[in-house]
Amino acid sequence: MEISQLIKELIRFRTETGNLVEIEKLLNFIEKLASECGAKTQISRYDGVSPVFFAGNEITDFYDVLILGHLDVVPARDEMFEPYVKEDKLFGRGALDMKSFAAVALHSLEYVISHKLPLKFGVILSTDEEKGSQSTEAFMNAHPNLKAKIVLDNDVGGDITKIILRCKNPVFVKLKAKGKAAHGSTPWDGLDANEKLFQTWLNIRALYPSYSLETGAPENTWVDTVHFATIKGGAVSNIIADESEALLDFRLTEKSSVEELCRNLDECMEAGVSYEIVSASTPVVMSEENPIILSYRQIAEKILNRKVEFEYIGGATDSRAFALRGSTVIMHSGTGEGMHADNEYVELKSVEELSKIQTAFLESEKLITGI
Repeated sequence: MEISQLIKELIRFRTETGNLVEIEKLLNFIEKLASECGAKTQISRYDGVSPVFFAGNEITDFYDVLILGHLDVVPARDEMFEPYVKEDKLFGRGALDMKSFAAVALHSLEYVISHKLPLKFGVILSTDEEKGSQSTEAFMNAHPNLKAKIVLDNDVGGDITKIILRCKNPVFVKLKAKGKAAHGSTPWDGLDANEKLFQTWLNIRALYPSYSLETGAPENTWVDTVHFATIKGGAVSNIIADESEALLDFRLTEKSSVEELCRNLDECMEAGVSYEIVSASTPVVMSEENPIILSYRQIAEKILNRKVEFEYIGGATDSRAFALRGSTVIMHSGTGEGMHADNEYVELKSVEELSKIQTAFLESEKLITGI
């Protein structure tokens, strides 16, 4: 199936995270496509999490190349699941994040098989990436020996002229404050949990500066950041809150550890306030001198006929699981805008270019013979 048509077909499945009926329909659809081109397929299901789709030219524990992505999307209006093209831009939920690039991955799979490339090649597509990727974690835990020399990560949509070399470590921290309830007219009879929480936040902010549209970005954006994600405290207006909590979203560079963050938090806690590390991951850091990435960039620049730059981003990626297992991770995808927004689109030309880059890379002599 032609790539742009395949993208439209994928978008029409309303695979909002958690919509297992639509997710199963889409998995059956792509399993049929992959099987028809000669791929070996598996749909892995685990208790309490969403399924994971795998297809490859063989099933083994070691691959030369794996492509990683996801099929779920964030919620959207009904009309966003009816894709349309305007001025070479394909609009729809998931056009940029990331059904277009899932289509590219499936096309690369068909290419490897039909051209009998001497590579062990596979595609892994999760179905709950938008809410934490528990399915990917379950899949990796179920395959402790699974490794790949190279992982192509297509889930960094935005600009085909950028290859992402580094992603930060997202660490979510819950603050909990305990106080003593009292009537609002006699605050001296109580202990305000909200006040304690706010003071703790000010202590944290003193260590991690604030950035916004008003302040602008720092000269060097590769720094640790934190934002106040959610807050909850107090039940009614005239009662001093005896409990309060907040969720903080830290993004740490590879120079900072969770242990160091905990030491900083220990210093910031006011009396009656505690914290809990809700989740933490690991940053993905690739070298600018990595010969595999340099070879890929050379191919991309030739096809695009323009310079491709390296970039660092604050977001996280599921490819971190493979980076921990020693893979060279190449984070690259097409161009578009409106990720998670009402005007989400991908530039179809960039999708075609990305597909050409991938197949040329898979064909490259250096990859086949070993770099």
